[in-house]
Amino acid sequence: MDGKPRYFQSFYKIILRKMGDVFKAIADPTRREILLMLAEEPSSIGKIAENFNVSRPAIAKHVKILQNANLLTIKYDQADGRQRNCFAQLEALTEVQDYLAEVERFWQAKFDGLETYLSKNNKK
Repeated sequence: MDGKPRYFQSFYKIILRKMGDVFKAIADPTRREILLMLAEEPSSIGKIAENFNVSRPAIAKHVKILQNANLLTIKYDQADGRQRNCFAQLEALTEVQDYLAEVERFWQAKFDGLETYLSKNNKK
């Protein structure tokens, strides 16, 4: 980000700090699998745990990390006020996608510049 205006650099620092939890959350394959399951259908922690060879408390920790990253929300069941269901909340991934698109544009511009430079030098 050298050569960019200071406001631009601070903007990216804020975004990266905000997205750090999302990157941490999706870094784990178990949490990615949980998100895929919840994207298809909301589920309780107990039902989620049935799909993995780990304890229910371990799944609860994964769910908490996803919840802290705003990738899922937990709501009490309307019919049964005791059961809590997890719902995928994937809007935070849109921010990651936007950030990665910006990084890709940055590097594509660098590669285009390199290609131009190399083609000029090869003609000499």
